[in-house]
Amino acid sequence: MEILILAVVIALVAVGAISGLVVSSRKKKQLPPPAPSSTPTITAPPAEPQVGEDAAPTAQEPRRTIEEVGLPDAEAALATPTAVEDPVVEAPPAPSIEVPEPTAGRLVRLRARLARSQNSLGKGLLTLLSREHLDEDTWEEIEETLLIADVGVVPTQELVERLRERVRVLGTRTPADLRTLLKEELLTLVGTDFDRAVKTESGVDTPAVVMVVGVNGTGKTTTTGKLARVLVADGRSVVLGAADTFRAAAADQLQTWGERVGARTVRGPEGGDPASIAYDAVKEGIAEGADVVLIDTAGRLHTKTGLMDELGKVKRVVEKHGPLDEILLVLDATTGQNGLTQARVFAEVVDITGIVLTKLDGTAKGGIVVAVQRELGVPVKLIGLGEGPDDLAPFEPEAFVDALIGD
Repeated sequence: MEILILAVVIALVAVGAISGLVVSSRKKKQLPPPAPSSTPTITAPPAEPQVGEDAAPTAQEPRRTIEEVGLPDAEAALATPTAVEDPVVEAPPAPSIEVPEPTAGRLVRLRARLARSQNSLGKGLLTLLSREHLDEDTWEEIEETLLIADVGVVPTQELVERLRERVRVLGTRTPADLRTLLKEELLTLVGTDFDRAVKTESGVDTPAVVMVVGVNGTGKTTTTGKLARVLVADGRSVVLGAADTFRAAAADQLQTWGERVGARTVRGPEGGDPASIAYDAVKEGIAEGADVVLIDTAGRLHTKTGLMDELGKVKRVVEKHGPLDEILLVLDATTGQNGLTQARVFAEVVDITGIVLTKLDGTAKGGIVVAVQRELGVPVKLIGLGEGPDDLAPFEPEAFVDALIGD
């Protein structure tokens, strides 16, 4: 019995020893955690996902303050939200006002341009008059030259008769004598005793009122704008009335001309009543104390009786403020005798006081100056010699004739 108990005790002791060895072995396999390093571990940032790939989720690092990160001052300023100021919207620049070319001597400065298209008349006459024998055939050629130049039948006959008489009396005809002779006779024909000044001073305490009339295509609105430049160049203040309400963009065109020289434009709706706009323009001119009011009327077809009657209405309405000082008829010099037909019809509706001949630098015949003055009994006051803004010139008979006969 004692032997059995001793065996059991030995067995229990052996089992306990074996268990202790196993536990000790497991403890030896577990290493202690490493001591923290003084050098921080740098981890590369995750690569950005390529196109078409999903970004892999990454662990979010804890927020650090600006002091910890050490941002520069500029970046630190960006990191702090600031109030955003409203953007400053600059006003569009005002249109620049041009200084027109002075009108004094303008035709003389433009003489070369006029001479290029008009020399054929003067040179042709000088060539014919220089022939040794001036027989009837030569005089017929002289007459034909004048008629082709649109001088007109009656003025041509008068000029030829005077030339024949003076050449007969003169006898010897040197080139200088012939040039002087022709210049004197052409000046007589053109007329030097007309008052060619555009009336820009009113006889009453209101602005001078100038109405511009003419058919479509003669350059009427452009002429009105250029006339504003002529007046401003002469020191006059101008208000423009855009009473041509039937032609698309006519008011815009006139307003552009006015803005370039600092003249205000009174306008109304497209298709509005022209007489009402003309009335308002004169009213505004009076209120502003302007020197001149220029009224651009619709380009009437002279064959349309109703439209011509309306032009008469514009005249009557404007005269409620005071008398019209000028009514200028704009004619295209290249239309020749057809322009005389237009002039006659307009003269029946309104009292034309002056003529503006445009496009005189092109294929126009210089003789139309003589013909239209003779037809209406009123002077040519302005002539247009090109497309430039300062190509409208006061008509000067001497400079015109010089251009006709050349140097």
